[in-house]
Amino acid sequence: MSIFKLCAFADEADPAVSGQIDALHGNGIELIELRGVDGKNVTELTCDEMKQLRNRLDGEGIKIWSIGSPIGKIDINGDFDAHVELFRHTLELANIAGAGKLRMFSFFMNPEDAPKYKNKVIEQLGVLVDVAKGSGITLCHENEKDIYGDIASRCVDIHKALPELRAVYDPANFVQCGQDTLEAWDLLAPYIDYMHMKDARPDKVIVPAGKGAGNVPKLLENYAAIGGGVITLEPHLYEFVGLAGLEREGATSVIGNNYATKREAFDAGVNALKALI
Repeated sequence: MSIFKLCAFADEADPAVSGQIDALHGNGIELIELRGVDGKNVTELTCDEMKQLRNRLDGEGIKIWSIGSPIGKIDINGDFDAHVELFRHTLELANIAGAGKLRMFSFFMNPEDAPKYKNKVIEQLGVLVDVAKGSGITLCHENEKDIYGDIASRCVDIHKALPELRAVYDPANFVQCGQDTLEAWDLLAPYIDYMHMKDARPDKVIVPAGKGAGNVPKLLENYAAIGGGVITLEPHLYEFVGLAGLEREGATSVIGNNYATKREAFDAGVNALKALI
């Protein structure tokens, strides 16, 4: 039996929940990292809508593993008070969903400005950590381009200052930031909670797992060596509803789109990872 459990951002297969359920069943995946729901971001759901969605997914044998939230994807000098209120609502949604994890980020900025914003980033993330205390939700910071935690050393800054905040390790995002993924693993291994799975070439084009510069086979060995766990498929092999909203204004992911449909691209992403496992 594999020590890895597969999860997925099923909104990459279909914006509609019905299509997401079909894609998960079709690929034998029982966990979902919830992000897009019938074309809306998960944070836009009401509590009643989340209750209905959880009941529906429970009936299909699908568990909401994590909330793939956009928390922390605002400018470092943006309206943080309003963002805290959105975070409170998102925590409430996570509890209703039965999700144990909430994915988040460390604020948009120009990479060259990151050193001067270190203290502000840690202060604002600390506020979110304090808000989440007692919620039963584990906050997980994802490395991402154009935020403070884009490269491994700055992610370590965050985790050392806020040990309650765990790490989501995404190899493609490191590749796109020019960070060696194995060096990043060595630095972040003590803090890693789970993995996101997508890969990218040195020219930043996103490709199926194992086809890029992310050293994915070795990373899987490393993950297995620390006990393995959940891997969330985030293939990014086809344009999907909400993709633009995941990027800093003016930035776009470069997708090697060689597939006829979202579902075909999603299935290809799943199959690439399964083949490596």
